[in-house]
Amino acid sequence: MIGISFSRKDFEYDAYTLIKAFYPKEDVVTFYEGDEKEKDTYSFLVRILYEEDCTTILFEKESNCIFQETVHFPEEEERKERKNRLKQALYRGLTQETGKTLPWGNLTGIRPTKIAMSLIESGMSNVQAADYMRNTYYTSNEKTALAITIANRERELLKEIDYKNGYSLYVGIPFCPSICLYCSFSSSPLERWKNRVDDYLDALCRELTYIGKTMKVRTLDTIYIGGGTPTTLEPDQLDRLLRHIETCFPTKQVKEYTIEAGRPDSITREKLEVIRNYPVTRISVNPQTMNQGTLDLIGRKHTVEDTRHAFALARESGFDNINMDLIVGLPGECAEDVRKTLDEVKALGPDSLTVHSLAVKRATRLHMFKDQYEELSFENNQEIMDMAMNCARECQMGPYYLYRQKNMSGNLENVGYAKEGKAGIYNILIMEEKQSILAAGAGASTKFVFEDGQRIERAENVKDVTGYIARIDEMIERKRIGLEKYLNIRSREDEH
Repeated sequence: MIGISFSRKDFEYDAYTLIKAFYPKEDVVTFYEGDEKEKDTYSFLVRILYEEDCTTILFEKESNCIFQETVHFPEEEERKERKNRLKQALYRGLTQETGKTLPWGNLTGIRPTKIAMSLIESGMSNVQAADYMRNTYYTSNEKTALAITIANRERELLKEIDYKNGYSLYVGIPFCPSICLYCSFSSSPLERWKNRVDDYLDALCRELTYIGKTMKVRTLDTIYIGGGTPTTLEPDQLDRLLRHIETCFPTKQVKEYTIEAGRPDSITREKLEVIRNYPVTRISVNPQTMNQGTLDLIGRKHTVEDTRHAFALARESGFDNINMDLIVGLPGECAEDVRKTLDEVKALGPDSLTVHSLAVKRATRLHMFKDQYEELSFENNQEIMDMAMNCARECQMGPYYLYRQKNMSGNLENVGYAKEGKAGIYNILIMEEKQSILAAGAGASTKFVFEDGQRIERAENVKDVTGYIARIDEMIERKRIGLEKYLNIRSREDEH
């Protein structure tokens, strides 16, 4: 167990997440000077001592100081710069103690490409931006190059998006055929909720009607229907939802319209034909792995052959932009298992590929029952990520978006690859926080973007399906309050 002692409340989360990145399997305890926890026994203790013009970082092991560094702050230094320099000092100490570095250096946030993009948009050249990232965040050469490459591609893909006058729409369907071992999303097993799906759609359609009516003054750029698994809906229910979206929103003008079909065991020819009746431009068929033993272990409840069949059905139905999601670092899988999955995916020939590093979150069954899985390996490393990148290149795909998560296997990243013209614009918009996203459904989170992404405000929907249905008027009211503020500010900006 590792302890972190603070002399006052400041940068606690940044210190905790950076130490946790170096010690993902250790319990890390935070407290303030004088707390009873200070008397506990720790494998080593990190003390962060704040003074008026400096901060001292101490590492203590068995009461001996093994690292010490004091960071002095100029009086006019901004809080962001103070945080950067504190994390640099803490990173140096952790590197000295562990003898290792991290691929993303001291970056603990989920959006490293947002930093790269802001540097380039500020006027820096690619070389200058790369130097800044390496010197400030200690990012590796490989990850720095990846971030800069993706930032440039994102800028090109988003150049026709009007951030200020436009918005995107997210529609959440929180039902799945079964709940995967690693899942932390707002998902509910369909079998338990089958009799409430129509009630859920009643509430969802009311929320969508409100959004569509209120946002007529703005341009809708992208639509993304996710979950859960949208194709758990029966064909008539799916048709009802898509028809309602059609009546509320100008769907034919949108630049991208995605349905995350997702689980292969939820995809049928009839459902695909329903989707084809609407201007949907992009779907996902997500195997996560093409190893049957792993599918059984993680609770996917479908076969490898189901994935092949669903993908073939989607092609036969005329879909020319199909994404596939994979997860590396799944329990029990080694590099050869990942290679087998990549070979299978290559043979199918999707148009885009999203490679996720497993992140074990607190809300997942994998975390809650982790003792049952202690003997299983969770293998992910740069070699495996390179293998995935090479597979994408062989499929004529390049990286176009990237994000990270806490507790991510190998301290690596999730990367989206796509063929030319097949990148997911919504994926970039939600990660870069350039545009407001209106989100409907249980567990959906609306983001109002102000000041060119410098300030984000949210309107959250309750996660519980029953609560969402019963409290739909409250969910709409939350949106009304947020939208009134957002649209008033936007109107004043338009006048100027």
